[in-house]
Amino acid sequence: MGKAWAEKFEIGREIFARADEVLGFGLSKVCFEGPESEVTRTDVAQAAIYTTSVACCEALKQQGVIDPAHLAATAGLSLGEYTALYMAGAFSFEDGLMLVRQRGTFMQEAATATPSSMVALIGADESQANQLCDDAKGDGVLVPANFNCPGQVVVSGSKDACERALTVASKMGLKATALTVAGAFHSPLMRPAADRMAAALDKANWNLPTVPVMSNVTGQPHDNDIASIKKMLVAQITQSVRWTQDVQWLIANIPAPGARFVEPAPGKVLSGLMRRIDKAVKVENFAEPA
Repeated sequence: MGKAWAEKFEIGREIFARADEVLGFGLSKVCFEGPESEVTRTDVAQAAIYTTSVACCEALKQQGVIDPAHLAATAGLSLGEYTALYMAGAFSFEDGLMLVRQRGTFMQEAATATPSSMVALIGADESQANQLCDDAKGDGVLVPANFNCPGQVVVSGSKDACERALTVASKMGLKATALTVAGAFHSPLMRPAADRMAAALDKANWNLPTVPVMSNVTGQPHDNDIASIKKMLVAQITQSVRWTQDVQWLIANIPAPGARFVEPAPGKVLSGLMRRIDKAVKVENFAEPA
């Protein structure tokens, strides 16, 4: 993860070196060499993804692919909201890195405390997802966690409820797949992590974003108020990610001639979701350098 950006661009190497220094361990070595069991742990993965995205974005700035002077808005799915805030100047790379490192640690510990999981539903809308959660939760917890694109919803909750969700989904004519995740992210089971994250966010140095940044919780831009942004980032840990609404707002409100959607490393997930949200909108993907 991120190795190609570090090999090709000095700024990429610099970002990873700064991450190693801030975190006090070789994040770059884990990203570039693995093992996969290490880099996919939530407490490591969140720092790894954020660092890779920033390394890519900074290289794209130097290449002229991203022009900060003409940045119209930023958005990120779940953890990506922190990269979006960084790109909008809300905090430094180092402050953002410490925040995502703590976020990952808090969420990992909350996941370990309670057996839990997530299930992807294909073909479901919001009302069907809510109905499935009501029918399958029993005495456990089960809530919609991600509205990724039309027909793709992820539910999250206690392990037994997720197991029941697979059966209920089949009866509803929905395709359901159990996800290999550390825990029930974006659900009430993450409340201990959210409570601890509130204190971490208060310790960071903040600036008002220079452009609109989309909130996962509301599906609208964050209010131009630091206290409100921090409140929404806390809520994001336990509430649904409304990615479809975020993207639809951007398409409707930033239709200027020449407007471009750019997805940085490390993956192509958002490009794929866009094809389901609005096929007419093209996304330039930079999972790997050109």
